[in-house]
Amino acid sequence: MPSDPAALKLDPATWKRQKVFEFFSSMDWPFCSVTFQVDVTEVSAFAHDRGISFYYSMVYLCTRAVMQVENLMLDIRKDGVYRLSRRIPSFTDMHPGEDQFHIVTMDMADDGSSDLKASVVQFAQAAREKSRAQQEFIDLSQEGSHLIFFSCLPWLSLTALTNERNTDPDDSVPRIAWGRWTESGGRKILGLSMEVNHRLVDGVHIARFAQALEEEIRALGLSKAG
Repeated sequence: MPSDPAALKLDPATWKRQKVFEFFSSMDWPFCSVTFQVDVTEVSAFAHDRGISFYYSMVYLCTRAVMQVENLMLDIRKDGVYRLSRRIPSFTDMHPGEDQFHIVTMDMADDGSSDLKASVVQFAQAAREKSRAQQEFIDLSQEGSHLIFFSCLPWLSLTALTNERNTDPDDSVPRIAWGRWTESGGRKILGLSMEVNHRLVDGVHIARFAQALEEEIRALGLSKAG
């Protein structure tokens, strides 16, 4: 699969981050990871009330949040840095009763709807169907630098995490993971990890992602109806 043919190449002469990009480009391992807490009470309630997966719901909401942060939409290629038009979630999952995971890659359908609740339900239902039907470990034809890699450790509360990867300093795919939520003051709090390429992304951009995710979750819980 091509890595977003609609991506636009940045001009290094006018890109404000060029000097920072060049500085971190001298490093063999220009990656960093941050783990922070997210209140997912509304997501849990929403998924429970509609009989859908909390995991798939979070994948959808996180993908929307990523696409609101410009630096998380940047992609390093051999001939320069590009701004992607979209990112596609690629997430680990398991068949019921098994302990071997597989990787599902599925675009978020753009149905033109402004109804966030309906879109989350639609994605969660489609993700469940695709995951249940998938027999291979991974469909390599779906791989590309336009993805977001998601994983989950629902058996453990997450305080930190690192990911496997090739030693490729051009790897620009964000990696997002979470574990089991914990209860605090009647709220469900989730430890969420984001691993990024520091040539493109700083702490402020991860904070913007966290804020965008909080806003998506708040929008999901604004109305109990629907």
